[in-house]
Amino acid sequence: MQARISKSAALATLLALMAPAISQAYDEAPGLPPAAPLPLSALPNALPKSSALDTSSLKVNKPAKAAEDDAFREKDVWGRIRSGYAIPDISNELVAKHVNWYAARPDYISRTTARASRYLFHVVTELEKRGMPTELALLPFIESAFNPQALSSANAAGMWQFVPGTGRDYNLKQDAFKDERRGVLASTDAALSYLQRLYDMFGDWQLALAAYNWGEGSVQKAIKRNQAAGKPTDFESLAELMPAETRNYVPKLQAVKNIIANPAQYGLNLPAIDNTPYFTAVDKTSDIDLTIAAHLAELSVDEFKALNPQFKRPVITGDEQTKILLPKENADKFHLNLAQWGKDLSTWTTHKITTARESIGTLASRFHTTPEVIRQANNIPQKTLLKAGSTILVPKISTSASVDISPEVERNATVAFEAERERTTSKAGYKLAKGGKAAKSGPVALVKARVSRDAVKGKHHKNRD
Repeated sequence: MQARISKSAALATLLALMAPAISQAYDEAPGLPPAAPLPLSALPNALPKSSALDTSSLKVNKPAKAAEDDAFREKDVWGRIRSGYAIPDISNELVAKHVNWYAARPDYISRTTARASRYLFHVVTELEKRGMPTELALLPFIESAFNPQALSSANAAGMWQFVPGTGRDYNLKQDAFKDERRGVLASTDAALSYLQRLYDMFGDWQLALAAYNWGEGSVQKAIKRNQAAGKPTDFESLAELMPAETRNYVPKLQAVKNIIANPAQYGLNLPAIDNTPYFTAVDKTSDIDLTIAAHLAELSVDEFKALNPQFKRPVITGDEQTKILLPKENADKFHLNLAQWGKDLSTWTTHKITTARESIGTLASRFHTTPEVIRQANNIPQKTLLKAGSTILVPKISTSASVDISPEVERNATVAFEAERERTTSKAGYKLAKGGKAAKSGPVALVKARVSRDAVKGKHHKNRD
């Protein structure tokens, strides 16, 4: 009996000594009400029963609600990013060079951060969920200037600049109708998964970033080379073995970190980004034209595309799992307007080319449209012919008005074309000019307005804006 009393007294004494620290830790937790003192007489009973005093399991856990509120403790997203910096800083001539480059271009910073304002809350939230450094949210600043339509000369696409193969490795769908390398939700999830995998591989965020740009195999070879030479294997020690783009990659991110940390020091102003979600996901129940979706949401087509850049065609296809992103207030408008919409949601269907004799002109006549509409809807260059086996979008006619494009067609659709052959006489006997255009004296005039197909500059280009 005496031993039991002594143990209880020891527990009470220990917890009494710890009480101020526990109370201080609780008081300092943001967003929590003042802690009520725990009666000393209750302290022994608050511990699990044990035959021996074990203090190793004693810890102060922040309540679940406080953990949820942590994401909102800052007034804006920039503050959340600054508070979560966790990658070791570097300071060298390259960092200074890139800081000066950005600081000398306030208009570029303004445009890039304005684009980033749509996406940063989501990206930072996902990073915090995974316990990853929040400065990784600034990586699209380097990759694409936060332009989800960015396309590099190496065919890297989207805000996070995935090449096709790596995109497929991370389940980013790429077909004739969508490219999820550009999608905000899918590409962000894939990019953070990839970065975490690289960190787990190298145990160093700077090397993980180098591998994101250069490839993990290249970084591994560089590490082995320095190890064989008895040299260090940190990023700066390996930099001389890296191509110029990779050698500048981490210093560029460091430069952006420095500017975001203290923009006033560099004479820059950052736009305020409220620490609240910019967009919400809306379920799509059937095929819907991109322009109709934007109209129902009361958004411009450009703003709609900024949140839904993965959709490559004028119709958004897919099953009920396909979602569109809208600002919250516009999502409410979308639902209201959709309930009152009394017309077809989609004006497009698909048609498979079975023979090379199906020219775009013939198809345009059959589906009551113009050749240019078909070319634009399917990204078919001028002076090209469709190959047999291609599946293209065409306007709906009455017999297909209520039929959605099937998931199987969406997955398997391809569009292939070849250059027009030069010829001197058409099948109807009219003389054609070189390149296949009707001569001015002929009864048929073909007028084709060229559609700009300039790729948006992205990775591997100095100007990503």
